[in-house]
Amino acid sequence: MEFLLDPGIWVGLLTLIILEIVLGIDNLVFIAILAEKLPPEQRDKARVVGLSLALFMRLGLLFAISWLVTLTKPLITLFDWTFSGRDLILLFGGLFLVYKAVTELHEKMEGKPEIKVTTNVVYAGFTAVVAQIVVLDAVFSLDSVITAIGMVDNIYVMMVAMIVAMAVMLLASKPLTNFVNRHPTVVILCLSFLLLIGISLMAEGFGFHIPKGYIYSGIGVAIVIEAFNQFTQRNMVKQESKIPLRHRTADSILKLMGGKVQASDSVNQQQAQEAFADEERYMIGGVLTLAERSVASIMTPRSQISWVNLNDTPEQIREQVLSVPHSLFPVCRGNVDKVISIVRAKELLDVLDDEAELKDLIKKHRPIYIFEKMKVIDAINTLRTSKGSLVMVTDEFGNVQGLISPLDVFEAIAGEFPDADEQLDLVKIDDKTWKASGMLDIYQLELVLGMLDLVEDDAGYISVSGLILDKMQGKVEVGTELDYQGIRFKVTEMEANRIKTVLIQA
Repeated sequence: MEFLLDPGIWVGLLTLIILEIVLGIDNLVFIAILAEKLPPEQRDKARVVGLSLALFMRLGLLFAISWLVTLTKPLITLFDWTFSGRDLILLFGGLFLVYKAVTELHEKMEGKPEIKVTTNVVYAGFTAVVAQIVVLDAVFSLDSVITAIGMVDNIYVMMVAMIVAMAVMLLASKPLTNFVNRHPTVVILCLSFLLLIGISLMAEGFGFHIPKGYIYSGIGVAIVIEAFNQFTQRNMVKQESKIPLRHRTADSILKLMGGKVQASDSVNQQQAQEAFADEERYMIGGVLTLAERSVASIMTPRSQISWVNLNDTPEQIREQVLSVPHSLFPVCRGNVDKVISIVRAKELLDVLDDEAELKDLIKKHRPIYIFEKMKVIDAINTLRTSKGSLVMVTDEFGNVQGLISPLDVFEAIAGEFPDADEQLDLVKIDDKTWKASGMLDIYQLELVLGMLDLVEDDAGYISVSGLILDKMQGKVEVGTELDYQGIRFKVTEMEANRIKTVLIQA
């Protein structure tokens, strides 16, 4: 037991354990690739069985030390080359690694799509994969055992070092396998390492000794570079995950369609312009915004609602109905906050002179209400149940703020369809200039300009005038200009304190 007190023994043991682990990394990488060919439920078992058999093989080689030493004696001479048993094992082992690495690289780089089906999936045989793991480890075992013999004289130290190293390999095999198979670039890199090691073993078989430091320093640099690459990709994914899903999806679609977010790539943008018409890009963008926009952004505002007051005389009501081109009217009593019914103009005109029939008509059509901050996509089901009628929009206090109809949703997707008594909110003057109403929906402007960032997250505005007032902190007059996200807004007309008309230049 005195040898346990020798510091040199402990230093040699630690050094040998580290070296065996480093030499085993290449083995683990290849085992990770081989195990992937098995059904998922057999992969862990294959790793454990293969590495356990490899451990017994290494221990057996250690007990055959005297035989390993004789392997350095020349066995055959071919032309001017003399080969020992060790040289032949290294030569054929290197050929095996080169063959496996090249075939695996060819399979990975061929680019053939993998079609995975839940049934009839063809996997490699368990015995065949375990046999390959054992054969592969035999090559690395010889290398590591010979290295151990050259470093330490005590066979027990060698055995302890190999057992500890193999235990570490068993623990690291599964996470390493999962990592390698999750990252295709790592698989290519690992196969390149195996190709390099196979060539180095063949060189040693021919008598050209390549210092291990050179090989592992090159591998180490490549690993560091790949680590930086993986770290960069992970950070990019983290940053992208902070962007709302709507923005990420819309950004990808607009890139495909040649929107301004891809202005730097003129070739792809030109191809997209040829593939998608302006109307198609606009409508796809409109659909993508439905999950982001609130009902308030598409509704007809309170001030523009045409409604019928039951307190008026039949003549006044008839005049009110006939003066506007709408087919549906909210029927109220006194003011627009007291909506009693939603009726069709024709039906209303038919019963105006019969009070009893008017009451029956009003009772048949009860108003439907939704909250102004509800998302448009969520309001579609309510509009569907309304069967083409109007839906009233209220604030948190129950006050009517506006109304929406199925046509408003369609306009949010395809653009404005103004009634006879309405004007377009956005009029194009030239390729880079528009004249807009202050009430222009900011999302509609985004679609026209092919942009995504005019509306900030949790923005308190939904119109162009709201945007200008928000950014100018309420200090607005005729001639006020705002440069925002590369777009210039100029107030050209005001009505009291309200922005009526804006000139927009992209």
